[in-house]
Order: sequence, then C-alpha cells, then structure tokens
Amino acid sequence: MNILLFILPLLGIALTLIPVVPILTSTKGEVAVKHRFILHLCMFFGMLIILSVIMLATGMVSAAEAAETAKNASDNGLKYIGAALSVGISAIGGGIAVGGATPAAIGAYSENPKTFGKAMIFVVFGEGIALYGLIISFLILIF
Repeated sequence: MNILLFILPLLGIALTLIPVVPILTSTKGEVAVKHRFILHLCMFFGMLIILSVIMLATGMVSAAEAAETAKNASDNGLKYIGAALSVGISAIGGGIAVGGATPAAIGAYSENPKTFGKAMIFVVFGEGIALYGLIISFLILIF
C-alpha cells in the first residue's frame, strides 16, 4: 500500500509529461499541433481513468466515499461554474464597452478639453460592468 502512494504520483507525472516530448522535438506545423493537442487530451483522460480504477481497486478510496465526494463536488461545482460565468461574461462585456467608449472619449477630448469629465463617465460605466460581475460572483460563492 505504501509503495502505491509513491508510484501513483510518479505515474501521473510521467503520463502528463509524455506528450511534451513530441512538442519539443517536432516542427511547428498546424497539423502537428492538432495531433499533439489530441494526444495530450487522450493522455490526460487516460491517466485520469487509470488512476481512478487503481485507487478504487486497491481500496484507497471506497465506493461509498467516492459517491459522497462526487455528490458534494457536484453541488459545489455548480456554484463555481456560476461564479466563473458571471465574472467571465461581465469581463467580456466590460471589455467591449471600454473598447468602444475609450476611443470616442479620446476623440472628444482632443476636439474639446472641457468634455473630459463627461467622456470619462462612459468609460467608467464599462469598467463598472466587470466589477458588478465580480460582486455577483462573491455573492454566489458566499451563499
């Protein structure tokens, strides 16, 4: 049992690093990149399946513990997905808003320096969208 605790992490590291060898040795062609990406995904999921089977077969994790952990993880996982989506989508929206408002504000300022304050309000509104998404994600994670 103790030797498995030493071998399993080494096996995981080896299976994760195997796809790096073709990446470092081959050319940077578009087809080669696609094949390396597919190989890396297959090795990752293969490693995940193999290590899960070994852990369940050796009794390191009982089936009841695995089921309970999966239930708790799925409940918490939805919270994390919701928080990530609220931050990500609001950041994309804020980036689009700032990307459109900032050139207009610079153009307005270059024509009339008195419009600086009015123009900056619209830029700040775009940044506020991302902050609102961050606040919502904190509320999702807390409750």
